[in-house]
Amino acid sequence: MADTFTFELVSPERLLISQDVESVVVPGSEGDFQVLANHAPVLATLRPGLLDVILPGGKERRIYVRGGFAEAGPESLTVLAQTAIDSADLNKAALAQEIKNAEEDVADARQDSTRDKAQDNLDRLKLIQETLGL
Repeated sequence: MADTFTFELVSPERLLISQDVESVVVPGSEGDFQVLANHAPVLATLRPGLLDVILPGGKERRIYVRGGFAEAGPESLTVLAQTAIDSADLNKAALAQEIKNAEEDVADARQDSTRDKAQDNLDRLKLIQETLGL
């Protein structure tokens, strides 16, 4: 059996994951990097992308993250993310509908500040769709 380490994923709302894993590929701002047990200490900022988590037994979990940072060490990895969405929780049709609604919000916006906020939301949704290949 492969060595494991503790992986914690935290969003502003709650602790999303806290469990032993075999590896995690992290979308760092300077490029993706893989964390395994006994990893050298590192602190990295995140870019929007997928955490590829390998659980004991080889089961995989993919989680979209945006914003935040990762702190790795020999026995643990902690990812603090502004946004974290498990790919298993995403529904392709629901996401497409959210994008359509966001496009309408941008088109209907009368003020620049409202339009900018709606555009940011639309961009975020499209990035999730693109990153997960939906």
